[in-house]
Amino acid sequence: MRRSLGWTAVLAALLATAAACDDDSTGTVQPAAVAAASSTAQDGTAGTAAAYGVDAASYVIGFVAAVLLRPLPPDTVQTKRGVAAISEGFRYLKNHRLLQSTFAIDLVAMIFGSPQALFPVIAAQQLHRGPEAVGLLFAAPAAGALVLTLVSGPLTRLHRQGRAVVWAVVAWGAAIAGFGLAGANLIAALVFLALAGAADVVSAIFRSTILQVTVPDHLRGRLGAVFFIVVTGGPKLGDVEAGLVAAAFSAPVSVITGGVACIVGAFVTARVYPELPSYRVGAGRDDAV
Repeated sequence: MRRSLGWTAVLAALLATAAACDDDSTGTVQPAAVAAASSTAQDGTAGTAAAYGVDAASYVIGFVAAVLLRPLPPDTVQTKRGVAAISEGFRYLKNHRLLQSTFAIDLVAMIFGSPQALFPVIAAQQLHRGPEAVGLLFAAPAAGALVLTLVSGPLTRLHRQGRAVVWAVVAWGAAIAGFGLAGANLIAALVFLALAGAADVVSAIFRSTILQVTVPDHLRGRLGAVFFIVVTGGPKLGDVEAGLVAAAFSAPVSVITGGVACIVGAFVTARVYPELPSYRVGAGRDDAV
């Protein structure tokens, strides 16, 4: 048993490192490069074609990297297909509260603490700047995420990964609220957004690691698809929430209250799902359910 738990801890550490690299290659570098290019294009020093050219080049690099991957051996486990396979994945999720908690807390962070839709309004009305500020606002979270990714090595030694997720979401909410309170100070706004991006990477690394460690091999693809739906759909719902609150009050109020709601939501999620803050590397799949 101790040997099994030891291997689980080693695997979790390696997966955390891999998750950081994955976030660097797909979720951080490309948006940072594109946003920075867009910012430059907007202030007139480059054309719009340059911004889209950087975006297109990043996809070409990703495609070439995928082609160079070695073929993966087929899984010998017979898995269900079609609707039956989807149902099997959701049945597993229904009985796995730890996984539910990782999806729930990410939805909390993205629905209440995702102000990207308000960046143009904030740049014009709060920062009193032009389109170049919008590009910088979009680039700041990605830049913070990139820096955190490059120094994320020590994170692999954390055993309380569930607790780290909770506090990362709290940090995200606090940084977003700070962004809303920055007023016309562009530097402060960018710093808070960079801190938010760094906190988001910590959450993403450990949520991905928890999924990879606790889900059986033959279900990992299906639960990974749910993970993808959450991380891509959550920000879109956040755009709706941010827009509705901003329309009812103002953009700064929307951002600040969203950040506070994110903090409260993180603690509520931890209370409703105690499996998340209590999870630690080596707990095993059965203990994590």
